Amino acid sequence: MNFYYLNLKKIRIFGLILSFIFTSYLPLKANEVNSNINSNTENTSVCETDLKPTIDDILNKEKLKRSHWGILVKTLDKQTPLYELNSQKYFIPASTVKLLTTAAVLIQYDSNYQIKTPVYASGSSPNLTVLKVVGKGDPTLKSEQLETLAKQLKTQGIKRIENLIVEDNSAAMQVINSTWEWEDIQFYYAPSVNRLILNENAVILTLNPQKLGEKLTIQWSDSIAGQQWKVNNQTITGEENSPYSVSINRNFEAPLLTITGSLASNSDPDPFGMAVVNPGKYFLDSLRFYLEKEGITIINSEVSYGDSERDNLAKIIEIKSSSLQEMITKANQESNNLYAESLLNLLRDDKIENSKIDNLKIILTQLGLEPNLYHLKDGSGLSRHNLVTPEALVNLLTLMIKTPDAKMYRNSLAIGGTNGTLKNRFKDTIVEGKIQAKTGTLSGSSSLSGYIEPGNYEQLAFSIMVNQSDLPPSELRTIIDQIVIKLGHIKQC
Repeated sequence: MNFYYLNLKKIRIFGLILSFIFTSYLPLKANEVNSNINSNTENTSVCETDLKPTIDDILNKEKLKRSHWGILVKTLDKQTPLYELNSQKYFIPASTVKLLTTAAVLIQYDSNYQIKTPVYASGSSPNLTVLKVVGKGDPTLKSEQLETLAKQLKTQGIKRIENLIVEDNSAAMQVINSTWEWEDIQFYYAPSVNRLILNENAVILTLNPQKLGEKLTIQWSDSIAGQQWKVNNQTITGEENSPYSVSINRNFEAPLLTITGSLASNSDPDPFGMAVVNPGKYFLDSLRFYLEKEGITIINSEVSYGDSERDNLAKIIEIKSSSLQEMITKANQESNNLYAESLLNLLRDDKIENSKIDNLKIILTQLGLEPNLYHLKDGSGLSRHNLVTPEALVNLLTLMIKTPDAKMYRNSLAIGGTNGTLKNRFKDTIVEGKIQAKTGTLSGSSSLSGYIEPGNYEQLAFSIMVNQSDLPPSELRTIIDQIVIKLGHIKQC
């Protein structure tokens, strides 16, 4: 398992809690703790001719000897190379893969495009013979929209539904990527990516300390989602200020979580973001809950996992997603894996296996990006089977800046010291507010790719990747940020 994700859960979890009250986003995936930048990186300008020895000096440290670094820096307009290190070598890119995914989808669709989830019905008020919701893979759909649907039906005088059907036609899709690490898929950042997505297919499990020696109590943010998990609670409340040792492990033969360890009696509640076990059933049970809350009686309900008959059914409502622009921004700024994978699914052809990545390559090849510079297994970067060169990402960034969607694409990236996964990085440095980039972190790997506006030089496109490192992610980020700040100081001499 990638323990880095779990270790950062306390930093991320507040955002996830907000998402479950429908006012915010899922937490950031894994990258986003403030870096401690050595103050001497802010002291002097760097002549363009001195950039190579300056960056080489940053990387020429004993602790980095076994790390594998890849870097490419170019001017944005003239594409003049300023620094290169292993730029044509393959690296595990982590979440910088999202740059490729979102670029392809933005080229393929209008930025105002919305995913529309149709609702069909037969019968007439007050009794419906069938009410059917057909999933289309909208990652933005929340419980409040199901509640609104139930209220609309009540307003129309509906009091009884004979057959409630939700269609989750995900049979041809790989809802859990086979190249993701198994132990990741129990957590919120690696949920199922199916056709019927609700609340980003995630739920909060909170452990609460009790009296000394007693088990921690368990609380779910959504009881409908939480009841899909069985929990073997082997925890204990420890003495005040005792060491934290809580661990969650999944039995992959069943939806069983075994929770062990100790939480001090004076600790705050301990939240974990968990994946929903069965998203289709969660959608159905949630919709049924809101319908019955409005006094509508449901006789039968089921999840259909294929294309079911729609004869004699009329479309009565469409639930619309956020705009493509908003979805791409969330995927890039917040590094949201579910959004990225859902966007990639927009490129699939259900008649052709693995077509979505093939189509991504076709789109980006037509843009001018050489297809042999990258090999993908997912759209989010969670897979360790992805291979991307720094050259691929820098070339993509320079190609996208020439498209009609250049501004939208660039603005979808996090801004240093301002928002998204870079909110707490580059504060009080020369590049604060002047770097727009995509972060990426997996254990042993860190990356940053994007655009920089130096104060005394033309704009730059860059990609920095490090793999095979035994250093903690925070230390790798600090080194990357030192390089970026040097780029911010570049000038002609």
